Amino acid sequence: MSRLTIRNARLIDPASEHDGISDLHIDSGRVLAVGPAPAGYSPEQELDASGLILMPGLVDLGACLREPGQEHKATIASEAAAAAAGGITSLCASPATDPITDTTAVVELITRRARQARQSRVIPLAALTRGLQGEQLAEMAAMKGAGCVAVSDGGRPVINTLVLRRAMEYASTQDLPILLTPVDPFLSDGSHMHEGWVSTRLGLAGIPVAAETAALARYLALVEETGARVHFCRLSSARGADMVRRARQEGLPVSADVALHQLFLTEMDVSGYDSNCNVLPPLRGHADREALRHAVADGVIQAICSDHRPHDPDAKQVPFVTAEPGISGLDTLLALTLRLVEERLLDLPTAIHRVTAGPAGILGLTAGRLQPGDPADLCLLAVDEPWRLDQQTMRSHGRNSPFMGWEFTGRVRMTLLEGRIIHQAPETVAPA
Repeated sequence: MSRLTIRNARLIDPASEHDGISDLHIDSGRVLAVGPAPAGYSPEQELDASGLILMPGLVDLGACLREPGQEHKATIASEAAAAAAGGITSLCASPATDPITDTTAVVELITRRARQARQSRVIPLAALTRGLQGEQLAEMAAMKGAGCVAVSDGGRPVINTLVLRRAMEYASTQDLPILLTPVDPFLSDGSHMHEGWVSTRLGLAGIPVAAETAALARYLALVEETGARVHFCRLSSARGADMVRRARQEGLPVSADVALHQLFLTEMDVSGYDSNCNVLPPLRGHADREALRHAVADGVIQAICSDHRPHDPDAKQVPFVTAEPGISGLDTLLALTLRLVEERLLDLPTAIHRVTAGPAGILGLTAGRLQPGDPADLCLLAVDEPWRLDQQTMRSHGRNSPFMGWEFTGRVRMTLLEGRIIHQAPETVAPA
């Protein structure tokens, strides 16, 4: 349908600071108006959303969709459908695919598969260097022309500082944000756990906080030198958050995100050698978790992401030290964000901002907001409806989640992408 009106919802649009009962009118896949309908507008369908929250669709900055190359773990179609069920309408796909997303051919393959899936929008991130090897610059201009909105190291830091500087300069000439992983590969090699008393007790090698802060110091020196727009992916430490805070206070063009599991889990969750808690960067101490939470609350960290890394059972049902790192996070991105509201860390508009307008603004996307002319990417949420994460409710192909069995409040009733329904829960929204 081309024209749709959603009535009587509590419309929360953090980008415009709108929060109140209102109608929203859609025409040709875009928001036409908020509030009264324009003169002469006649919808083809009306939905009564009384008692529901109407919000922008979520924007996830960090998702490994596994396709191409690892379709036994997940596919673009399976994960885009899981994202839609979780209210996520825009997925930024990691360039760490096989082959690497370093040519226009791979970019076009990903976008074509996403169009065929007809679910959430998939936005491929371009590799910073060829093959993510850190030796030669990738064809950033060509990939921007093919649809990439940013370049990324794909979780594989560029070791050669001169190459990194040239890459940052090249990306700046193309007005492309640069997504960097703050980790020193030499300090983090061979471990997936935080270095501390828990790792000592378990007899596991640890990754020190210096692995993050040393990398951040190097990156910030280059940002100061080049003026490049850099986004730091997946902060994990109190010291790292403080370094980003000071850099922003000094006016450097930097931003940061955090994986949602870092706001709930700590090194203590590894105590039973739970391979689902094997993640990179590692789960750190209680003080780090609390500092990250405060950084999200005060805006030093502008975005929360899922850091979605689905795995097949064989990759996780092994000893902790040999398990592949990562959590399947699409199903719990919105649910855990709402839990931050329940725990009074954030108010609801701020929480929604961190998963909508916040990440969208980092990449300059026309998403995460509901103003006239914007794409009608939106989510209808029953904020008080309880549910439980289990094998039946989880939609991602990867079942590797440490939150399995957790009970949540807040269920997505409907997700729309450019005005088209891409997910609808069994409890349908009533026609007006």
